[in-house]
Amino acid sequence: MRILVAEDDKGLAVFLKKALKEEQYSVDICHDGEEALFLAESNPYDLVILDIMLPLKNGFAVCRQLRDQGIAVPILMLTARSQVKDRVRGLEEGADDYLSKPFAIQELMARIRALLRRNQDYKDKVLKVGDLQLDPASRKVTREGRSIALTGKEYALLEYLMRNRGKVLPHTAILEHIWDMNYDGLSNIVNVYINYLREKVDKGFPCRYIHTVRGVGYKIDEIPED
Repeated sequence: MRILVAEDDKGLAVFLKKALKEEQYSVDICHDGEEALFLAESNPYDLVILDIMLPLKNGFAVCRQLRDQGIAVPILMLTARSQVKDRVRGLEEGADDYLSKPFAIQELMARIRALLRRNQDYKDKVLKVGDLQLDPASRKVTREGRSIALTGKEYALLEYLMRNRGKVLPHTAILEHIWDMNYDGLSNIVNVYINYLREKVDKGFPCRYIHTVRGVGYKIDEIPED
C-alpha cells in the first residue's frame, strides 16, 4: 500500500516515513501543498496524510481540489490546529479523519488501518486466485489450505497483484507502489521479489499463477499462458 505524506516539518516527515516503512507501507513525502496536489493527482495512493498548514497551498485547499476532481483517496488531516471549527472545516472539505499534533504514533497507525479498512478497495472479502487465498484482515496467505509465510514486502507485492488480478502491472508501477518513487536500491528489485513469490506461491503446485508478460511487466491469474 502506498501513502503520501504532505508535511512541511521536514523532521516530522522523515520520522513518519521511517515509521510507515517499518509497517511495510510505501511512502512518498512532500513539503508544500502544490506538490501534494500534483502527486495525489498523478499517483494511485491508498491514503494521503495531509498537514493543514502547508506553504503555497494549504491542506484545506488541497483536500477540496482533490474531492472536486472526484479523487476519493482516504485523507487524514494532520495538524497543530485543535479547535473544533478547524476539525469541522477539514471534514467538510472532504477529509476522512483528523488527528491533532502532538500525537502518539500508535494512534496514527490505528487510524490509518481503520481508514484503509473503510476504503472501498479494502472492504473486499478474502482475495482469491484459484486455490490461492489472501485475507487482508489477518494477512494470512494459503494455497490448497496450506499456510504460506511471506515477508512484509512479499505480502505487499502479492496483495497488489491479487487486487489487480488479470491486469498486467508494469515494472515501474510495481516499484512505485510497493517501494516508493525515490527508491534507489537494486534496479532489478521487482524481478528479485517476483522470484521470491514464485518460490513460495507457485513452486510445487501444478498450476503457475504468477506470469511474466515479456517487455511489459507481471500479472497474476489462474488462466495458463498460451
